[in-house]
Amino acid sequence: MVNLMSYRTAADYADGRDSAISGREADDMYTPTGPLAAVGAEIVFVGDVQDQFLGADPKWDRVAVVKYPTRRSFIDMQQRDDFQRLHEHKDAGMAKTIVMGTQPMLGANWGVFDLPDWSEVPHPPTTDDGEVMVVHVLSFHNDAGPQSPADMESYSSHAGEVAAPHGARVTGWFAVEGTIIGDGRRWDQVRFNTFPSRRAFMAVVMDPDRLAAQRQYREPAIADTYTLVTRPIVNRLEASVDLEEGP
Repeated sequence: MVNLMSYRTAADYADGRDSAISGREADDMYTPTGPLAAVGAEIVFVGDVQDQFLGADPKWDRVAVVKYPTRRSFIDMQQRDDFQRLHEHKDAGMAKTIVMGTQPMLGANWGVFDLPDWSEVPHPPTTDDGEVMVVHVLSFHNDAGPQSPADMESYSSHAGEVAAPHGARVTGWFAVEGTIIGDGRRWDQVRFNTFPSRRAFMAVVMDPDRLAAQRQYREPAIADTYTLVTRPIVNRLEASVDLEEGP
């Protein structure tokens, strides 16, 4: 389950209680580690959004990924009393959210396996500018196919050739099975790519070859998208992906 979260400035509880905490603080109180563990699930990624480069409102504040052993376990958790008691904090904190059920779809690093060590890349991680996870949420045009349109595949190949020398890694690409909570829009994929620094990501963004590939391939394929640069708080995403279980 991939979660996009936009917080209220101040938490707003349904019972009308006075609250001096922010929406983010209310969501931190929600964190349902106990109910998740009871159904065999775990939080594998949490990242605060540093920059939102593509995508209209809302402005997202945090991205989280929870791995469930089965679809049924997700339903079972919703029915647990301990989960429902905690959920009041999430409702109080959240201005908007999108929750997508997904399956892993890719493990290879754009077909590039000889990747440089981060100490060797042009923009290595530093104390002031460390690792970032770039999250791409993608909806393809209907006439391009729901999962892997040819234009987007061509773009991914070109972008990978540019990104790999900068230390970028494919952490996990996921096909969206369905949107559990949303605003009526359809989403097809969520892609998580790790960069050694924000500067490394921006070097890839501004690369002329990648920009040309974007105009030729990516833009015709995409109907809607978000590009979110996040700073990981919890990051066990790559280790959690079992490709043998994916499509």
